Amino acid sequence: MFPTAYAQILDRIQKTDPLKYAHSRNYTDGAVTRLSPYISRGVISGKLVLESILNTGIDPHSIEKFIQELAWRDYWQNVWIEKGQDINGDLRQPQPLAERTGLPQSMLEHNTGILAVDQAIESLYDTGYVHNHLRMYMAAMACNVGRCHWNLPARWMYYHLLDADWASNALSWQWVSGSNSHKLYYANQENINKYSHTDQQNTFLDLPYEHFADMQIPEVLKALQIPQLQTLLPVTGKPVLDPAKPTQVYNLYNIDPNWRSALDANRVLLLEPSVFEAYPVSDKTIAFCVALA
Repeated sequence: MFPTAYAQILDRIQKTDPLKYAHSRNYTDGAVTRLSPYISRGVISGKLVLESILNTGIDPHSIEKFIQELAWRDYWQNVWIEKGQDINGDLRQPQPLAERTGLPQSMLEHNTGILAVDQAIESLYDTGYVHNHLRMYMAAMACNVGRCHWNLPARWMYYHLLDADWASNALSWQWVSGSNSHKLYYANQENINKYSHTDQQNTFLDLPYEHFADMQIPEVLKALQIPQLQTLLPVTGKPVLDPAKPTQVYNLYNIDPNWRSALDANRVLLLEPSVFEAYPVSDKTIAFCVALA
């Protein structure tokens, strides 16, 4: 699903259809780009993607939604730069419905009974990717229906994502849960059926939106677990560096092959343990990072 050869990544950009993206991005089978893992790892940038698309001669006004979505990731990164560790807590206001700490066990085990969500969690575990609309459904289920504080569930999702970007992830969860927005995001079964092409009825989400405010925690979401998240870094030998050359250090967020590419230099991928103690990611994410490097 996510090749790591640079030529294939560039080819994926060229095959992006921003017009179809704008009209179908909310559907699970829509024309999404699947570029986020490469942008998050710094292999390519939103600016590179935009320039590549505009070089085809397309009118930028016709792809406004596509440009907006590219901009969001840079925006969240700048919020992280500005706010620092503050994004690890409720940014604007206390999360309105944060009664509990943990993640519903049924979500952890992809057994909530909401077919689209359960399949998306299983896919997240298998591939390291999940559609953005499904990410919002998961966040709404954990935080606004299950009434869990956003931080641990957000860390659980971040852990499994190949596009692990703590700024985008944490601040998006806060947007859904109301700690970084003026209202809570909900999705009922009708909405999920529409965008996921399912036809479920009589689930705990099969109700009008005005009923969510008085909804009790469904039985299937009551049991909680604390996800065990730990990064196992690869064991490597001491790098052999040429002291006569400059050294360029890459990390999880910067694996840009064009960064000073003409310079004859030592090139080192640094996986700093303290970073992954604070923000653990899965073995799959580390393997993807190493393959890209």
